[in-house]
Amino acid sequence: MSVFLHTRVRVSDLDRSIQFYCDNLGFVVKSRSDRSPAGNQIAHLELPGNAHTLELTYSDDYELKVPEDLLHFAIAVPDLIAFCDELEKKGIEIWPDGWREKFAAGNKMGFIDDPDGYEIELLERR
Repeated sequence: MSVFLHTRVRVSDLDRSIQFYCDNLGFVVKSRSDRSPAGNQIAHLELPGNAHTLELTYSDDYELKVPEDLLHFAIAVPDLIAFCDELEKKGIEIWPDGWREKFAAGNKMGFIDDPDGYEIELLERR
């Protein structure tokens, strides 16, 4: 059987991205390498209880340009309103505008952007 191991995204500042994902979304650093065989700096982050990791990759010779709406990843949280309230206290913008009212019933969701512009969908899953 095949196993889905990780998803890689390139970042413009590895330390800033690690801090963002760990401080705001609950990720922890599983491993970090300052020089991969290809010369990249790599960090694998995991959400406790999940086997799939997020691989953040930085290379000083790679010019990062994240196109709008290229991709997103989704993270489930048990109480979306409380989770997003904490993010907003940290200065993180939740979108779309009016998301609390728009998704008041049914599937609750909101979006944030990471420091490089990757979209992160937040879903309520109790």
